Amino acid sequence: MIAIRSSAVARSNIVERVQAGVLDIAYERHGDQTGWPVVLLHGFPYDPRCYDAAVPPLVEAGADVVVPYLRGYGATRFLDAATPRSGQQAALAHDLAALIEALQLNVPIVAGFDWGGRAACLVAALWPTLVSGLVTVDGYNVQDIAAANTPAAPASESALWYQYYLHSERGRRGLSANRADFARLLWAQWSPTWRFTEAEFAGTAPSFDNLDFVDIVVHSYRHRFGLVDGDPAYEATEELISRQPMITVPTVVLDCTQDGLGPPVSRVEHEMHFSTLVAHHLVAAGHNLPQEEPAALADAVTSLHQYLRGRAR
Repeated sequence: MIAIRSSAVARSNIVERVQAGVLDIAYERHGDQTGWPVVLLHGFPYDPRCYDAAVPPLVEAGADVVVPYLRGYGATRFLDAATPRSGQQAALAHDLAALIEALQLNVPIVAGFDWGGRAACLVAALWPTLVSGLVTVDGYNVQDIAAANTPAAPASESALWYQYYLHSERGRRGLSANRADFARLLWAQWSPTWRFTEAEFAGTAPSFDNLDFVDIVVHSYRHRFGLVDGDPAYEATEELISRQPMITVPTVVLDCTQDGLGPPVSRVEHEMHFSTLVAHHLVAAGHNLPQEEPAALADAVTSLHQYLRGRAR
C-alpha cells in the first residue's frame, strides 16, 4: 500500500494524512522516523491531545511516535461517502492495522485506552505479527457482545447511563446538539480526581465537530449490545473476536485506581487474556490515564521497549 501524505499546522502540532483502508487518517508524528515505532491511540471522548505530555519522554528515548485521530475525530475522513459509519470494534482494529501498513511501521508497540485500547488489543490478538508489544490501559479491552445483555450490579449499570442514553433517538439528538457538554460531563465523571482546566478541554473539543462523530459513536454503543448490525465488511473479523482470543504479544497492563467506570481487576484475571504479561501496574488516575499521569504511560512504553530489546539479544 502506498502512503499519500500532506501536512498542515494545527494547534502547534503538525497534522499529517495517510490513506489507509477505508479512511484518510489524520495523525501527528514525533521524533526520528528511524527510531523504534510506537502508535498511541486515544479513546472516547478524547483525541491526540491526551498524549501531549507523554510524547516528549518517548521521543527522548528514541521513539518514532505516531498519534492518529480515530474514525469520527478531528480531520480523519472516509474515502467513500457510501462506507457505513461504523463504530464497531472490528472497524477500529482494521483501521489500526491499515495505518501500520500504510506508514510501513516495522512492528510497532501499540498503546491505548478505551476505544484506542480496544483497537490495540484486537490488532495484537488477531494480527500479532504486525506489532511487537502492547501497552493497554485497563487490560483486555475486547467486547464480549454475546454476553453484553447480562445485567451487572446496579452500581455498575448506573455508570453506563451514557451508553443506554445513546440507544435512543433522543440520545442521538442530545449528543448531536451537545457534543462538548456531553464529553465534558464524561471527563468529570470518569476522572473524579482530575481537575482538568477549561483550556485542556478546549484543546480536544474541536475533534468532536467531525461530521461522522455522532453516527460512529451511536453505532458503537448500539452495536456492542447487539442492537444494530455491523458493517458486513467486518463480519468475519467479528466472528474471530467473538471467540475472545488470547493476546500472545508481550504486554504491559496499566490499571486506573480512580476510574469512574469501575475498579481495576487482579493480575490473575489479566493473565487469563495475556499469555505474556510483562508487567501490571496500578496507577492513581482516572479513565484518561495518559493525560492524568503521562509519565506512567511513557514509562510503560519505554520499559516494554527495553524488555523487547533484551529478549531479542
